[in-house]
Amino acid sequence: MSTRIESESVISLSGQAVSIHGESVILLCASLFYFRIPAELWEERLEQVKEAGYNCIDVYFPWNFHEPHEGTWDFTGMRDAKKFLRLAAQVGLWVVARPGPYICSEWDGGALPSYLYAKEPAMRFRDNDPAFLQHVARWYAQILPILHRHEVTHGGSVIFVQLDNELDFYNCSDPAGYIAALRDMADAYQLSVPLIACAGQGGLLQASGLTEGVVPTCNFYPDDRDPQFEKNVLHYRDVLHKMGFPLLVTETNRSHYLLRRLLSTGAKLLGPYLQVSGTNFGFTNAINNWGRPLAFLTSDYDFGGMISPEGHLRDEVQEAKLLARLIRAYGSSLAESEPGPAGSWSVQGETEGVFGPYVLRLQGGGELIFVTNGEDHAKQICLQGDKGTRAPSTGVLTLAASRSLALPANIPLSIWGVPGRLNSSTAELYMAEQQKDGAILAFHMEGNHGEIVLAIEAAHEPVAEGMGVISREGQFELLLSGAETAFCRFELKDGQRFTVIVTDRLKALHTETINLDGTVAASTPQPKSKISDSSQALEWQFVSGEGWKPPFQAISVLTPGAKLDYLERLGVYRGYAWYEAKVNLTNADHLLQGFLVRQTSDVISLYADGTYIGTSTPGGASLFVPVNERDVEKIQARVEIWGHSNFDDLRLPALRLPSLKGMEGIVAITAIHDITANWYVNPTGERLLQGGATNMDEALWPVVGFGSWLSADHPSQQVFRTKFVPAANRTAWILHFRNLQGHARLWVNGVDAGSIHPMNAYIDLKPYVTPGQELQLEVYLLRTMGQPGGQVLIYEGVEASEFTVVAADEAELKAEADHRIASAAPGQLPLCLDSGKAGWLFAPIHNSAQGKGWRVRAIGSGLKLTVFMDERIVGRLWLPGGAGRPTMTGGSADSFYLPGPWFHDNQAQLSIYLEAVEDQAAGRLESLEVISV
Repeated sequence: MSTRIESESVISLSGQAVSIHGESVILLCASLFYFRIPAELWEERLEQVKEAGYNCIDVYFPWNFHEPHEGTWDFTGMRDAKKFLRLAAQVGLWVVARPGPYICSEWDGGALPSYLYAKEPAMRFRDNDPAFLQHVARWYAQILPILHRHEVTHGGSVIFVQLDNELDFYNCSDPAGYIAALRDMADAYQLSVPLIACAGQGGLLQASGLTEGVVPTCNFYPDDRDPQFEKNVLHYRDVLHKMGFPLLVTETNRSHYLLRRLLSTGAKLLGPYLQVSGTNFGFTNAINNWGRPLAFLTSDYDFGGMISPEGHLRDEVQEAKLLARLIRAYGSSLAESEPGPAGSWSVQGETEGVFGPYVLRLQGGGELIFVTNGEDHAKQICLQGDKGTRAPSTGVLTLAASRSLALPANIPLSIWGVPGRLNSSTAELYMAEQQKDGAILAFHMEGNHGEIVLAIEAAHEPVAEGMGVISREGQFELLLSGAETAFCRFELKDGQRFTVIVTDRLKALHTETINLDGTVAASTPQPKSKISDSSQALEWQFVSGEGWKPPFQAISVLTPGAKLDYLERLGVYRGYAWYEAKVNLTNADHLLQGFLVRQTSDVISLYADGTYIGTSTPGGASLFVPVNERDVEKIQARVEIWGHSNFDDLRLPALRLPSLKGMEGIVAITAIHDITANWYVNPTGERLLQGGATNMDEALWPVVGFGSWLSADHPSQQVFRTKFVPAANRTAWILHFRNLQGHARLWVNGVDAGSIHPMNAYIDLKPYVTPGQELQLEVYLLRTMGQPGGQVLIYEGVEASEFTVVAADEAELKAEADHRIASAAPGQLPLCLDSGKAGWLFAPIHNSAQGKGWRVRAIGSGLKLTVFMDERIVGRLWLPGGAGRPTMTGGSADSFYLPGPWFHDNQAQLSIYLEAVEDQAAGRLESLEVISV
């Protein structure tokens, strides 16, 4: 028997259900990433997820976390994937395993090792490229055997394995071939559980190739109040149903309000992303396009999910428990349900901003009617069925603000072992229990009026408290009045006891147990407090230094005479690098105008002979930095790799996947020529883009400023032409289209020089220049209305030379801290650090009284902080201030977490590398607020 057949006997997928061990289930699945949580806290977090009612987790396995250097594998400590999977099984959580090779996840490079970026010839990442797949095979050889041993078919809890991640966002040339290659690798390691491939923007074909043996899944990230959300999801549910697959939503937003809406569409896996927050320890942060467009991901990785990075349970946990209990209450009848036809139910009353109703037809009979309030105030409505049924029978029900309800109709009570039928209810069923002597159904409601209608055979009149009861025509109408807790106890003719309990929603959120006598045991909400521990008086020591000087243990990666290249090609994949080069100006040169740094990222701080110039984040584009100095001998730069992009976006070079870090070079600019005026223009845009001349005599072309020809065409297209004579005593010439918008292409002396990127509009003219000889520049420009042509500049100067580069990763930086602490002097906060300076701040710190560590909040401006807790980087912060600061996103930009288990003998050493990165003001650290976890 093949392993795939063995799996089918354990995990079965159909168009309407997921079955595990013969039981149909709704998978409520929370992201929980072991690589962002101290290993000592894995079990606690898994237990918290389980206690919140979830039955599943999804977890990425980051390739570059386990292979920090090519050929060096690490599965120990925080990298012990086997231990994590073993704990997940012990706790009782199913696992959706996501080994990539690409994971996204706002993680450095989406987990693709950056040494791959330096390989020659360049490979096609995330594609059916043998060179790339050869490296993927090495990763899969490490991780897939671990997943195989922890599959549900082998006594573990892995139920799905995902191949790649949201491939439809990437320009993969052969999705079918690529996914098939990954599938074949999985088969080679005898993975037996279903393989899945998720679509990030609805491209099922582009994400999965519709490859045989791979199940397409969907990720949805709508506005929680999108009125069209269910219609969009139902489209994909129908497409997948026709393929014989259930709707599995591997990622979505974290609110259980939205998850209820998703449940209404027939989804069988509800996968809110990042319900359990964490920390990007070390140099594992990413950059991506969540800014304008550049953004740096914070070390704190927290989207507001139900469990904080420190393990605090947020209010959303109670919403999780309520939804999980609802799902369990209906059991397999809900797990095997299918969406009902549109129009079978309608909403009447205050319908503005009300979404739905959407109907699930339960297996075995009955319906769940989902209705959602998308506004911030309550609605008074009623539900009308196409067969004349009305809920409530008279009056209206209250649909509270920002609420989504699942209301039962015509449901056989046999689901809970009781004869009869639940005809209708304006209260939501949230808990059901079968006990030895009978069954209990618990409902919750909001508002002062409600109704539950039951068709049951009672032995005698029921006992009710807090509600009215009307018996007529074989039905009992329970009239609800909004009491905190009400009940109705029935003795049935078959001898069973049957109790209906109704509570307000607040009590439902905290209910722990329900009893046949109508009583409810509920937990008491605990007040949450974050207390700054004033007794933690830290004894600070501080030492200042020059920002351009590297650590004494920095590793030399480039010596004078060697060719400058990107950092990855020099063997530097994370951390910092310090550059120094000769400027090569002579006394005959004109006044230095500034420096042009070619193609640089992520963070560059420039110094001229040790004098600070400024800090920038160009996103891989070239950058001109003005300087007014005559005698500069050397240029220095401190460059930090914040992280490789976890997404592919063509708007900036550093946002491409892959992209290289560092720089291509530096030019000392001695002349800046503004050539915006007096371009010849062909108003018709007549030119063959492949080259060749236009048919119009240039003498008849109007002479205008670049981009200033007014046209009635939309879009408009013109060809602009000018001439320029490069200076004879320079070695570098760069053309810059500042603030250009639109599509443009450049020819130099008739040679196609390529497209002009609006966000990196620097073109190196050196390949086309013979010093002292005239250049012809010709630009084809296509624009829509209102797009400016901008300003056209030519920078002339001299290339810097004789570069040296030294680099420091986490270990080298910590060695520097250990070296510098000997010369540190007692200090105190507030602390000021002059622009461009760097320094180290030290203090021993004790664990919190509870032994759970601290959250430390930095208050200040103009500073970057790299925070060590003993040997590990626990936070990288960039406080407000300075034009170079990018958008900081993904979590808290001004705080870091000190995990309790990482204190040894109740103590740890804080070592904070400070960089003053605002050129107009000194960096200032006002305070570090220490908050007990």
